[in-house]
Amino acid sequence: MARRAVEQELSRERIMDAARHLFITKGYRGISMRSIGQHLGYSHGSLYYHFKEKAELFYAIVVQDFNHLTLLCEQVTKRPMVDGLTKTEELMLEFIKFGLDHPHQYEIMFMLRDEEILSYCRTEQSKCFDKFKTIVQRFLKEEQHPLQQNPSFPLSMFLGIHGFISFYIQDRLTFDEIMPAAIGHVKMLSQSIYRLTS
Repeated sequence: MARRAVEQELSRERIMDAARHLFITKGYRGISMRSIGQHLGYSHGSLYYHFKEKAELFYAIVVQDFNHLTLLCEQVTKRPMVDGLTKTEELMLEFIKFGLDHPHQYEIMFMLRDEEILSYCRTEQSKCFDKFKTIVQRFLKEEQHPLQQNPSFPLSMFLGIHGFISFYIQDRLTFDEIMPAAIGHVKMLSQSIYRLTS
């Protein structure tokens, strides 16, 4: 099959979607370029038009997913405020929504523990958290929050929402299915932190 025909039929996006699912269900070590090709119904050689090796494919998935999450967090800064929620609470809810509505992506980004692939995630995790921290600090400054300069505050928030996602992601519940619990959780996190300053 000519290279152009293969590229038209087998897009990077399609390869990445299939590989993302396989990395989660079978683990990074349990997957090869050959098995990804078989899953898609193509020879593994077809994948090499887009990715030189499995590690490059995995890293492309990681970068794409972190970029998506970062974009969603940035969009919170541009939206009008939602009644009954602070912008900080909106940001936490957006993060939770991403985790529950994209469980395969979230697991690859934050929950896989294979030493061979952690190096691919650490840099992107750090970039994502830095963006989250910057947005949180901006909101806290706008709200004139007493803890706006506290460096541990964004990390505490992040750990609180990560724990929530980690608990519910196992049951493959969507954000809409547990929205009241998510709102209650971020409200509890916010109120607990506000009480620390009173």
